[in-house]
Amino acid sequence: MKTVWGYAKKRGWQILCVLLLKLIAAVLELQIPSALADIIDIGVPAARAAGSAAPIVQYGAMMALFALLAFGSNLGANVYSSHISGSITEEIRRDLFEKVSHLSARQMDELTISSAVSRLTSDTYNVSTMFFRVLRIGIRAPILMIGGIAMTLTKDSVLPLTLLVALPLTLFVNLLLTRRAIPIFRERQKKLDAMVNSVQAGATGIRVIKALSKTEFEKNRFDYVNDDLAATRYRASLTTAKARPLTSLILNISLVSVVVLGALRVQSGMLPGQIIAFINYYTIILNATLGFSNIFMVLTNGIASAQRIEQVLLLPASMPLAQIPAEQTDAAIEFRDVSFSYNGVAHNLSHISFTLAKGETLGIIGATGSGKTTLINLLLRFYDADEGQILIGGRDVRAIPNDALRAMFGVTFQNDFLFAEEIGKNIDFFRGLPREAVEKAATLAQADQFIAAKGGMDAALTIRGNNASGGQRQRLLIARALAANPEILILDDASSALDYRTDADLRKALAENFAHTTKIIVAQRVSTIRSADQILVLDGGEIVGHGTHDELMETCEPYRDIAQIQMESEEVDVDAS
Repeated sequence: MKTVWGYAKKRGWQILCVLLLKLIAAVLELQIPSALADIIDIGVPAARAAGSAAPIVQYGAMMALFALLAFGSNLGANVYSSHISGSITEEIRRDLFEKVSHLSARQMDELTISSAVSRLTSDTYNVSTMFFRVLRIGIRAPILMIGGIAMTLTKDSVLPLTLLVALPLTLFVNLLLTRRAIPIFRERQKKLDAMVNSVQAGATGIRVIKALSKTEFEKNRFDYVNDDLAATRYRASLTTAKARPLTSLILNISLVSVVVLGALRVQSGMLPGQIIAFINYYTIILNATLGFSNIFMVLTNGIASAQRIEQVLLLPASMPLAQIPAEQTDAAIEFRDVSFSYNGVAHNLSHISFTLAKGETLGIIGATGSGKTTLINLLLRFYDADEGQILIGGRDVRAIPNDALRAMFGVTFQNDFLFAEEIGKNIDFFRGLPREAVEKAATLAQADQFIAAKGGMDAALTIRGNNASGGQRQRLLIARALAANPEILILDDASSALDYRTDADLRKALAENFAHTTKIIVAQRVSTIRSADQILVLDGGEIVGHGTHDELMETCEPYRDIAQIQMESEEVDVDAS
């Protein structure tokens, strides 16, 4: 909680202004019952004696003035409270988003996207509500309570004794319920993560779900997580819902005691106006105590969410910059006996070694799960290798700042995305590239013709590029990778949706226009990588073949089998056409 409260401490003087306004309003409100007592005990007898209502009007005007000034102070404090809580939440949400954006891939795997989404939305909303209510009620309630008790002590020495029993008891009840509720609210937020994950998965795969007639299955799966969340929410609400009724019960019993004792005090000579003033003060204290009860309920929810936010904000940098001296080498990329495991149990890559000169092309092929994308993830330093070393231009990737490292690459991933924006902006991707570079990249990626057919670079794509075909989306993503003329180009299964002719034209364009760019092409087709300077064949995370296409056809049986199967398939396709 210290981290989240730190955002409030930075606005100490603003909170002090709210405190001052609330103090002024409370002092003014506390004068109203005394003015009422003066009307009854002083104004009414004076009016009778003078035969004029002037004394009553005078005290009434004083009450109205107190009420108006208190209203103005409270209004100003509430508006300022809204501004402060909003700015605190905005800063927390910005810092949380920045932290999530800089988490390592391993940390993000552990956090999960659904949990990150709920912490950025639901949890920050709960924290915002907590700060707003604390600033509005949490400051006003104690002032009115303490002030009310002080004013009652000036009226009588016996009646305030009822408060000595009621107030500690209500405080104990609320603290007990708060302690029980916070873990339940934390559990509720975890269940919310699960629901967000279900919604996200269903929305992303809606076409597949419908195509496989699994709509009812997804509905039932969502109902399960939704019911689970609702049950936990009910438990949390049931716990906090007890606070206000119990507080009201204690205070109402105490109020009855005040009325009975007050009647007895009138018989012993206490003025009626003083009794009425005391009851009004007690009502103020009662409302302030109920305000405390509301604050406890908001705090339980807000504290649970603040703790979840703090867990992310305090995550350590898991991939710090290493101080490793650069080496003199002609190699553009070098893997030295690299091994890696996602779960720390079984290796996903084992003893990977190869050297790639500047301008060379490396083709990578292998069965699904053989480690092709994992190799790319290590090169981009999304993960750090468990063993071995990866160098770019003689520099260990662990010693290169992330911004500088990623700026070297143009990348197209297997599951890349397009957003709902103009085609040109999708290719540029907020990099501020010249329009000529964007258009040239589209041409080299064999995307210029269909872009023209859609209305040019200013034509809009829908979310995830759903108004374009699979092959068109891949070409746009390839254009994005080419647009900044990168030092290293990575195409991770980026041409799987392209026909053979388009794939061949793309390879020709790359060879002619990116001769000095080091290229890594992950593919399922032998035809896509057969002209590469080097080809790696992966199987089970290990290199089972390394060489040119001709060398592998002679020495690597897995590669030869893949090539023969694909050549037979191509011949069948040609005969069928």
